[in-house]
Amino acid sequence: MDLPRSVDLFCKVVDNFGDIGVCWRLARQLASQWQLEVRLWVDDLASFRWLCPTLDDTAPAQMQQGIEIRRWEDAFPDLVPHDLVIEAFACHLPQSFIAAMAIRSARPAWINLEYLSAEDWVRSCHGMASPHPRLPLTKYFFFPGFVAGTGGLLCEHDLPQLRRQFQADPVAQSGFWRHLGVAPRQQHEIRVSLFAYENAAVASLLDVMAAASVPVTCLVPQSRVTHSVCQWLELAELQPAEPVRRGALIVQALPFLPQPDYDRLLWACDVNFVRGEDSLARALWAARPCIWHIYPQDDAAHWPKLDALCDIYSAGLAPAAADAVRTMWHGWNHQADVGASWDGWCQQRASIDSQAEEFARSLEAIGDLASNLLHFCRKIG
Repeated sequence: MDLPRSVDLFCKVVDNFGDIGVCWRLARQLASQWQLEVRLWVDDLASFRWLCPTLDDTAPAQMQQGIEIRRWEDAFPDLVPHDLVIEAFACHLPQSFIAAMAIRSARPAWINLEYLSAEDWVRSCHGMASPHPRLPLTKYFFFPGFVAGTGGLLCEHDLPQLRRQFQADPVAQSGFWRHLGVAPRQQHEIRVSLFAYENAAVASLLDVMAAASVPVTCLVPQSRVTHSVCQWLELAELQPAEPVRRGALIVQALPFLPQPDYDRLLWACDVNFVRGEDSLARALWAARPCIWHIYPQDDAAHWPKLDALCDIYSAGLAPAAADAVRTMWHGWNHQADVGASWDGWCQQRASIDSQAEEFARSLEAIGDLASNLLHFCRKIG
C-alpha cells in the first residue's frame, strides 16, 4: 500500500496541555515533513491557543501552519474521512465518523495512538489489531516508546542536527538567552529549567540550590509548579522580567513558551525538570540530564511506569550514578526532601551528562514516531 496522503487526527484536551502538545507536534510534522493533508480535530481550542497563539478559538474551522483545524463538537459534520485516521490516547471517535470510515471505498488506516510508557508489555501490544465488532474496520494500537519494537518518539527529521548545532554555538545560545530576557551565564553556573506539577519537594530543592557553592539559575516556565516556587520565595507572584536572588540561586519566571522556544530552553540548560509526556520526550531529545515528574495516578499505576523508564535511562551508568538518578527521580515524585538527593545527583553529573547524549543517540536509532507510524500504515494496508 502507498503511504497515506491525508490524515484526520482527533484530540481531546484532558489536562495540562500534554495531549494537544503531542498532537500539534505530530500534525505539524505530518504536514511539513511528509506533505500530508492534515485535519486536526480538537475539542478545546482555548487550551490549544496557548500552543498556537494565532489560533482563533471561536472559529469552527481555520488553517494554521498549513493544517486544517476543526473544532470537535458533539454535532459532528457529515464528511468523507481521510486516508489515515488517528484517535489520540483513546479519545473515541464519533460513531457517525466511524460509519463513514466503513463505507469509504478505500477504507482508512485506523490508529489508536497510545500513551507513552517504557514498560515491557508495550512491545508485545505495539501494532496489535482490534477488529470492529460489527463493521469491516480494524483499529491498530500504536505505542510510542524508547526501545526497538515500539513506535519511538516524536522527532522532526532535522531536530538532532539543529540541537547539536545550537549546543555547539555559544553565540546562538547567548542570543537565545537575550531573547528570553535572561542574563548571560556566570562562571561555573548550573542552569536549570523547572517545569512540573505542584510539588512539595520544591522547597527543599530550592533550599539546597540557594546554599550551593556554585551559582545556580532556575528558570521556571509558566506551569502549575510556579505556585510552589512563589510560596518558597514568599511572593504573591513571579514576573518573567524580574529575577529573584536567594543566596547562590537566581530564580526567574518565563512566560508560556512556544514549542520551538521550549525545545531550545531544554537544549540550553544543564538539567531539565520535566513533567508528563511531551516535555519528557523533548528533554530526552535535548541530550541533557532530566528529572521526570510523572503524572500521578490515584491507583499508583504511575510508579511502575516511572521505574521502567528509570531502568532504561540509567542502564548505561555506573552503579553510583544510576543510584543517584533513581534516588532523585523517586524523591521528586514522592515530593520528599530532595536536598541530599540533589547533592548526590550533582556529584554524578559528569556521568549523567554523558549518558544523556548516549540515550538520545539510542532513540535516533529506532526512528521517529511519525515516520514509523506511516510505514506501519503502509505495512497493514
